[in-house]
Amino acid sequence: MPISKQKKEEIVKEIGEKLGRQKAVVFADFTGLKVKDLSALKTKLRAIGSEFKVAKKTLMKVAFKEKGIDLDPKSMAGEIALVMGYNDEVSSAKTVYEFSKTNQNIKILGGLLENKLIGTEMVLKLAKLPSKLELQAKLVGTLSAPSRNFVSVLQCNIRGLVTVLSKIKTA
Repeated sequence: MPISKQKKEEIVKEIGEKLGRQKAVVFADFTGLKVKDLSALKTKLRAIGSEFKVAKKTLMKVAFKEKGIDLDPKSMAGEIALVMGYNDEVSSAKTVYEFSKTNQNIKILGGLLENKLIGTEMVLKLAKLPSKLELQAKLVGTLSAPSRNFVSVLQCNIRGLVTVLSKIKTA
């Protein structure tokens, strides 16, 4: 059954609104993906504040054009889904990449970062970056290392003095 013109306009408006809120978009071909697997992926994406959106390529093209993005989804093969990350730029790409390792039916085709088209290689590089929490932990460790090492050196001097005094006492 064909979609009415009003419904098409609503879909284009919805995609445009979501494109305005997103931090990154991953284009994925989900041809052959089972419903059970698709549901599992959507659940994982929802948990990290991302969304899996499927629409006709023609409607996507209209929404992209309205947002000033020069991209024709018809040039991409297969059934295209938009995986939109609203919280950060990396988590949606990382989730789709991890899912694609276990399920060969989903393929990353490219993406959008800051409303600029990026290739598959760049999306994979983003997916392999550490998460925001991991980066923050590394930063805190790096910042606290000098003071922790300084305290350790000071403790060694005191520990050495106590050892010498205990040896003198027992001698």
